Amino acid sequence: MAPLAEWWAGARPRTLGAGIVPVLVGTAAADRFVPWRFLAALVVAAGLQIGVNFANDYFDGVRGVDTAERLGPSRLTASGRVAPRSVAVAALASLGVAGIAGLALAIATEPVPILAIGALALLAAFLYSGGPRPYAGLGLGELAVFLFFGLMATAGTTFVMDRTVAPAAWWAGAALGLLAVAILVANNLRDIPTDEAAGKRTLAVRLGAARTRTAYRICVVGAFVLIAGGFVVWIVSEPAGLTPWGLVGLAAWPLAIRPMERVGSGSGRELIPVLTGTAAVHAACGILMAMGLALSHTVTTGPLP
Repeated sequence: MAPLAEWWAGARPRTLGAGIVPVLVGTAAADRFVPWRFLAALVVAAGLQIGVNFANDYFDGVRGVDTAERLGPSRLTASGRVAPRSVAVAALASLGVAGIAGLALAIATEPVPILAIGALALLAAFLYSGGPRPYAGLGLGELAVFLFFGLMATAGTTFVMDRTVAPAAWWAGAALGLLAVAILVANNLRDIPTDEAAGKRTLAVRLGAARTRTAYRICVVGAFVLIAGGFVVWIVSEPAGLTPWGLVGLAAWPLAIRPMERVGSGSGRELIPVLTGTAAVHAACGILMAMGLALSHTVTTGPLP
């Protein structure tokens, strides 16, 4: 058995924010707070993220996608430190825990939509790098990340709290989804040489390095434009927009400047700071929006003159 520290590293803890932060924002966007549902939503988010990470470790390891030339952190399966079967079991266990927590939320709220979304999320987690034609190799990974780690995670959390979804959750979810996509784009930009050699045709491989760098910047800038755009819609139609308190998410912009600069010329290991920096932008933007949305329930915002 590998040491616990190796399993923890294999779970890729630095990626957990992509699943947990939308739960914080979705909870803050809701009109009421139910503690056990919040904790269950966190378990779902963490279980799905860890399950996806272990599944990706297993499938890319046994298919030879992860090799010694890989520039990122070493993987449990590819390194030979852990038997592939054990990594697969860990993936299934993590997804199982997420499924149980999701089932509890479904029973307590609206079974049909919650179970449907949960089933799609589990299927997406498995098929990302598994199955006969993994969609990560079809250039569709970014779309799945936007949907499940952006819109669904944020709006879904609001729904299990309120049984309805406030417009603020959709705006915030879309912004977080774009930032989560930016993390994946930076990761895939770094891995273009090894993915291409292994026949894994991610969106980055299909676009090429130059256009992938542009796609990264579009995602980051687009996230902050969405936040501002949500406020503009609020001015025109308050029920359809993002409360002014959500604008505090824009304060995370300075953190995005350095990764935006480095992505322009970096390659290989030089892109690791872009990855970590983008994850920091995602976390900071989400936490700030969560704080703002939480305050919006306690402080009344009057009409603009």
